[in-house]
Amino acid sequence: MESSKTDRVTRVRAALAEALELHDIVIVDESDRHAGHPGQRAPASHLRVRVVSPDFEGLSLVARHRLVQGAVAAEFERGLHALAIEARTPAEAGAD
Repeated sequence: MESSKTDRVTRVRAALAEALELHDIVIVDESDRHAGHPGQRAPASHLRVRVVSPDFEGLSLVARHRLVQGAVAAEFERGLHALAIEARTPAEAGAD
């Protein structure tokens, strides 16, 4: 079961790296917070990603989220139930 979790996180990271110029990425598995939830079907079914990329420059929040969701669309077909997204430009991330 652990390998499935690791596999999903690895695939999400690879898909985002392929779709975007990544300056930083953090992926957190929050599935344990959803125990008993109907979407809790598989390991790593609820993920939170923090993505920093210059590809987000000039894009609205909705456009950024669509870009990220599109990059990992195959994972939703494989059992990913929820993806919380924080998508920032390098300048925005530097303001933290």
